[in-house]
Amino acid sequence: MLSISCIPMEAVVYKSTGSWYSIFTGEGVFLRARIRGKLRIDDIASTNPIAVGDIVQYEVEVNDPEAAIITGINKRHNYITRTSPHNRHQQHIVASNIDQTLLFATIKNPKTSLGFIDRFLITAEAYHIPAIIVFNKTDLLSSKDKEKLDEITQMYEKIGYTVLQISITHQVGLEQLKNMLTNKTTLISGHSGVGKSSFINWILPELALKVQDVSGWSGKGMHTTTFAEMYDLSFGGRLIDTPGIRELGLFDIDRQVLSHYFPEMRALLQSCQYNNCIHENEPGCAIKNAVQQGHVHIDRYVNYMTILESISSPKY
Repeated sequence: MLSISCIPMEAVVYKSTGSWYSIFTGEGVFLRARIRGKLRIDDIASTNPIAVGDIVQYEVEVNDPEAAIITGINKRHNYITRTSPHNRHQQHIVASNIDQTLLFATIKNPKTSLGFIDRFLITAEAYHIPAIIVFNKTDLLSSKDKEKLDEITQMYEKIGYTVLQISITHQVGLEQLKNMLTNKTTLISGHSGVGKSSFINWILPELALKVQDVSGWSGKGMHTTTFAEMYDLSFGGRLIDTPGIRELGLFDIDRQVLSHYFPEMRALLQSCQYNNCIHENEPGCAIKNAVQQGHVHIDRYVNYMTILESISSPKY
C-alpha cells in the first residue's frame, strides 16, 4: 500500500473520468488523483462527488510523485447538474466554479429542439449561470431555415439571452465568440454533432480533438468526448468541454417554481391572481394573458407546460 505525504495542498480539477482525476497544482504540474474514502460535498447526493472546476486539497503519494490522494474540496462558487445518465433519480454534477455556459445548437444535422434548449436554460437559471446560445452550421441552411433561425434568435434575445449565429466551416462569427471567452471559465455543452469539438479544435488546434460526422441512420451526432475536461486558453480563461448530451433531464426542479426560471415569466409572477399559480388552468393568470397578447412567446409557454407535466408525472 502506498504511503502519502502529510502536507495538504490545493489544486484544480481539470479532468474527471469517474474514478480518477487530473488535477493541476500551483506549481504548474498535472497529477493523477483519486479520492480518499467517500466524500459528501455540501450535502449534495450525486453520482460524482468531485467535478471538473473544483478546487481540492490533496496529498502526494510518497512512493509515486505523479499521483495524489484528494482529501477535501473547497466551497464551490457555483455548480451545474443534470439528471444522471445512469439513474434518473440521482444527479450528476457537470462542472463547478463556472462564469458562463455556451449551449451549441443546430437547426439541422442534427436538429436541436427548442425543448432541449429551454431545459438547458432552466438549468443555467436555476444555478445562476449566464447562458449564451450558439447556433452553428449556418452555412447549411436554406432560406426558409434561415428565416426560422432568425425567428428563434429574436425570441431568445427578446428575453435577454445572447444568441450567436456561426459557421465553423466558413469561420463566421468565431472571433466574436472567442472574445466572449476571454478571462472567463466557460462550460460548453450541447448534442453530439453540433460542432463543439470542431470549435475547440479551432480555438485550441494543438489538441486535435476527434470529430465525428452525424450518424446517417439517426440524424444524431456521434459521441466524441467521453469525459468532462477543462483546457486553458492562451488568451486568458478556461474552457470546459463536456460529453455530448442526447437528453437533458432536470433534477430537483419543483413544479411550483418552474416559471421562476423563465425570465419573461418571472417578471410577471407578482401579477397573477393567486400566489401559488402554476399558469395552467388558474383564473387571473398573468402568464396566460401575456401569451395571448404575444408578450410571452407561445413556443416558450408550450415548452413550459410540457416540462411542467414531466415534473408531475410519476415516471419522472
